[in-house]
Amino acid sequence: MRAIRHGFGTFASVAVLLTGMAVAAEVRAVPPPAEGAPAAPAAGDREDFGASCRTVVEGSQVTAHCSNPYPRTDRIRLHVECDRWWDVDSDSAPVDVVPADYARVTARCWKEVRSAWVTHQPVDPAPAPGPLPERNS
Repeated sequence: MRAIRHGFGTFASVAVLLTGMAVAAEVRAVPPPAEGAPAAPAAGDREDFGASCRTVVEGSQVTAHCSNPYPRTDRIRLHVECDRWWDVDSDSAPVDVVPADYARVTARCWKEVRSAWVTHQPVDPAPAPGPLPERNS
């Protein structure tokens, strides 16, 4: 019996060592960022994108209320993680929220909800900065 426990400890140590080596190799394999890649917006800059969303959990029902005040269309998805191991987590279908519009997305679990969140994805390119076109009166 003692030999079995000693053998398992050795096996576990080797497994941890190999996993650590694999992770280290993967980290080293990540390429550096390209020089021509666009930089993230500076702290003072504002990115005009992303609907403002609020999630409400009532029992096993989740509702996300989103409104888009920006000039770009936002594709949102509601993700729900259920508390019970046998309860199926769900991701909603993508919903496009056009500028100055509102969307409501719902999902549910059979029992308790562990967490819910909304992800955002830009649909159209950012508008080019510049002067506004003149209006004819």
